[in-house]
Amino acid sequence: MRRRSGLFGFLGLSGLNQIALAESLVTLAFVSLAIKLAPFRSVVKLLSKPGDAKPAATPEERTEVIRCRWAVERLAALVPWRTVCFQKGLALHLMLRRRRIASFLHYGVLQNAERGLAAHVWVSESDRIVIGGEIAADYSELARFPAAGVAEPVAGQGW
Repeated sequence: MRRRSGLFGFLGLSGLNQIALAESLVTLAFVSLAIKLAPFRSVVKLLSKPGDAKPAATPEERTEVIRCRWAVERLAALVPWRTVCFQKGLALHLMLRRRRIASFLHYGVLQNAERGLAAHVWVSESDRIVIGGEIAADYSELARFPAAGVAEPVAGQGW
């Protein structure tokens, strides 16, 4: 069976998936512009605001985490601008916060003999890495937004 793509693929999705894709498009565009145009400290300030979010406890909330990750990954591959871990992580973090699901955006670095200093961003929710976890264990965390004294997510453990 041939997979539908483009508009027909979009129309064949459930309403919740369509909404998540549309939201991820807007959010990816917003964060991409913010990263390009705003000073880093302004972007960090946006991430550091305390909120009334809480960990995903119900099956519905966990489904929303998975849906948001899927939408960000799917759209990031389709948009005509470059999206890497920073844009994807920031977009997912903001989408989860809009749903009042607590998440952390982690910023890490790795000293690589061939490439020099490399940076990576990943997002965790509760005790699991949601996006960017494939290589997160290789990086030393420099910062976490919002900063909090919560248990560390287990590297390699993902959704």
